[in-house]
Amino acid sequence: MNAFDTAAPPVDAGQRWNAQDYAIDAGFVPVLGGAVARLLDARSGERVLDLGCGDGVLSTELALTGARITGVDASPELVIASRARGLDAQVMDGHALTFDGEFDAVFSNAALHWMREPDRVLAGVRRALKPGGRFVAEFGGQGNVATIVGAIQAARVAHGHGESPFAWYFPTADTYSDRLRQHGFHVQFAELIERPTPLPTGIEGWLRVFASPFLDDLPPGAAARVREGAAALLSELPRDASGQPLADYVRLRVLARRR
Repeated sequence: MNAFDTAAPPVDAGQRWNAQDYAIDAGFVPVLGGAVARLLDARSGERVLDLGCGDGVLSTELALTGARITGVDASPELVIASRARGLDAQVMDGHALTFDGEFDAVFSNAALHWMREPDRVLAGVRRALKPGGRFVAEFGGQGNVATIVGAIQAARVAHGHGESPFAWYFPTADTYSDRLRQHGFHVQFAELIERPTPLPTGIEGWLRVFASPFLDDLPPGAAARVREGAAALLSELPRDASGQPLADYVRLRVLARRR
């Protein structure tokens, strides 16, 4: 198996990542991961698995605590970017984690909503943890980016393509807590948090990076027209004090321990 083989084919969300575009248009993602990183409270010498490590920005910050960070991501492009930062990272599908009792903690920021078979994910997370190990995560919860998704779907319909069947996994706190318990976790904290999020490169940048799963059935020209239509529908988004549009983010923040 070479460095970029995966343990099993990933559950395809129709998303292809470009590390440079991600850094430009989605650089706010690791920056806003500070709160969940503090909840992790990584300690020197601990082994921590960063599930969905992306381009390694937040993983590298976690490593400053002295914890030993292993990153996994389904995107070879983002894993290359993580390795360029000096991170121990490998390509692996989050639905098919191969670790067994190796980690004091599993950490995940802004990734689990892309993994649309959560029972497979949680089975792998539990298996990766030592007994008593903690699982700390933040990801999209119920209602996340509902306004943006509605505009994309409306633009598709307006251009004669019908709605896309794609949907991220955005659970409620209660639903996800029940799922954690079913997989042998003690839930210490699970809360939905409304977090209007400034978009430094505008809604166009967000659509460029994140809208692909809703458009992957369309030819490039048609996809571009739908993105333009969605951006027009979203031109009146609320803005922060600096004039940046605010996306209607709702995050689910979780702390649980393996029984």
